[in-house]
Amino acid sequence: MSEKPPSLANAFEQFFEIIPADTDALRDVVYQIRYQVYCKEMHFEKEEDFPNGRETDEFDPHSIHALLRHRPSGEFAGCVRLVLNRSDKKEPQLPLECHCSHSLDQRTLDLNQLDRRTFGEISRLAIISRFRRRPGEASTPHGVADETASLDPSERRVFPHIALGLYLAAAAVSLQRGMTMVVVMMEPRLARHMRYFGINFVQAGDVIDHHGMRGPFFITKESLYQNIRPEIGELLTMVGRPLAAAKHPQSP
Repeated sequence: MSEKPPSLANAFEQFFEIIPADTDALRDVVYQIRYQVYCKEMHFEKEEDFPNGRETDEFDPHSIHALLRHRPSGEFAGCVRLVLNRSDKKEPQLPLECHCSHSLDQRTLDLNQLDRRTFGEISRLAIISRFRRRPGEASTPHGVADETASLDPSERRVFPHIALGLYLAAAAVSLQRGMTMVVVMMEPRLARHMRYFGINFVQAGDVIDHHGMRGPFFITKESLYQNIRPEIGELLTMVGRPLAAAKHPQSP
């Protein structure tokens, strides 16, 4: 009788770990990864705008950052951040509002009617090219494609879920801070990928060309807990553990 394969959480933990980027040195790694992916590989941003080889923006000082490390190689494979609102004022404070407000359908989601402390934005997810090595993945910063992985069997189950692990890390931070919703600009393809796991992002506006064809989406805490598949819930708990004790900034 064959052994039962390890849970997705245990398999993920075998190859990857989430590390809170709560020091200047680790945040510097985040910015280097973003420069590599967003400037050199994807050309979403201009290399000459970041001569120090670090891609940063005005939202970083009021964001919580996380890194993904590949355990076998010790290499940092990707990063993500949760952008916090800076105040309770009803003004654009998140990347989605500042750069893509024209695509947001206020009838579906009116952020100005919400308590700013109750939501944030998952942003700047980036995975370096070596870990977007499945067919079709190199064209996206998150590395999600529909094709079957051509990896060794021990890693095949985990590699398609790198982006999932990073999104769950950002979601874990939002839950730890008592938030009830997160917003994100994402490709509809990635939203469909997440629905497979019971993570049902709701589209709240038009798809536009912003770092690729992306649209505004949101998910509530209630929806997440109602629909998430048990093994994904286990992964959410696992990736959240190292972030719970991290030295993060206070809410601005």
